Amino acid sequence: MRVVVAPDSFKGSVTADDAARALARGWLAHRPGDDVRLLPLADGGEGTVDAFAAALPDAERRSMTVPGPDGRPVSAAWLLLPDGTAVLELAQSSGLPLMRRPDPLGAHTYGLGVVARAALAAGATRLVIGLGGSASTDGGAGALHALGLRLHDGRGRQLPLGGAALADLARLDTTDLVPSPPSGVQLLVDVTAPLTGPAGAAATFGPQKGAGPAEVTLLDAALSQFAGLAGGAPDQPGAGAAGGTAYGLAALWGARITPGAAAIAELVGLDGALAGADMVLTGEGRFDETSLTGKVVGSLLDAAGTAAVPVGVVAGQIPGPVPGSVSAAVSLVELAGSVDAALDDPTTWLAEAGEALSRRLTRGQDHAPHRAAAEIGHLMFTTGDGVG
Repeated sequence: MRVVVAPDSFKGSVTADDAARALARGWLAHRPGDDVRLLPLADGGEGTVDAFAAALPDAERRSMTVPGPDGRPVSAAWLLLPDGTAVLELAQSSGLPLMRRPDPLGAHTYGLGVVARAALAAGATRLVIGLGGSASTDGGAGALHALGLRLHDGRGRQLPLGGAALADLARLDTTDLVPSPPSGVQLLVDVTAPLTGPAGAAATFGPQKGAGPAEVTLLDAALSQFAGLAGGAPDQPGAGAAGGTAYGLAALWGARITPGAAAIAELVGLDGALAGADMVLTGEGRFDETSLTGKVVGSLLDAAGTAAVPVGVVAGQIPGPVPGSVSAAVSLVELAGSVDAALDDPTTWLAEAGEALSRRLTRGQDHAPHRAAAEIGHLMFTTGDGVG
């Protein structure tokens, strides 16, 4: 039996790569003779760089220290591909888990701009930037500032970093803005929110970053002020991704906003892997109705439906009913008995979930005798060129 294991990361808990390994280990504990192929995925948020690295073994991984979203130094990795494309991930330089404590008004994306500038200096001719998991609501102003944009208030003073400061924005100076690369900038997003309004970046995602009602109102007004001067298309679906970073990079740097899950799935060859598969396992931290709106699991369910491949889903939490397109689902919290227990040792419970799905999805089928879960000789990685 051929099984594709293609999870997203379990945000703040385990990477997509480690999740795939654990699920495969559990599956093979019950069915050691199966051909299990790992295809870790992402949607533009945490794990984007790792998903590209797994799919493209010739990519050169580089790391650097940059100012994090609260100014403290953080380490951010990025990839330089053989064709001159650089793959960046906002979550590594400006992500919410990097904050010591939430600062919805002052958190910024400056570190992302530092990474982008370094990639260009290294010779990148195209940038692919995963936008997700942001700590800030600054419209990408911090990243653009690192790239040379200057933002001034009515008295000609340069604005401090952070989304709240944009409320005082009076003038943009693009004189020293570094040109975007010749082959363009592609933004991978996992949401369809516009920049402002009741469904915008501040209203929808601000509370997750610590913003109360008054702060949401302030940030939404600040983003509106920014959009009034920057132009572009603030109402474009996805413009509100990463606290409006998608909008800022699109309006002032000519970046193109695209759905991240579909783009990454295409790159790593998901359709080809599913074409010969008998089963696919996927997963994420929380499986709910939002999972079906352009995120990894929803995109995979669509692709698996087209290929007529049964799907097993594992999630930390599954608060509601699962759709009919899911053949079986397992909650790590239910397996472990509590949220804390699941978070304390996620890979152990992922392996348990993989074995549980193996038993549920193959009930009644012949399989080889049981062997220890650690013996995973049939485990393979799927790359963009097949199996590597």
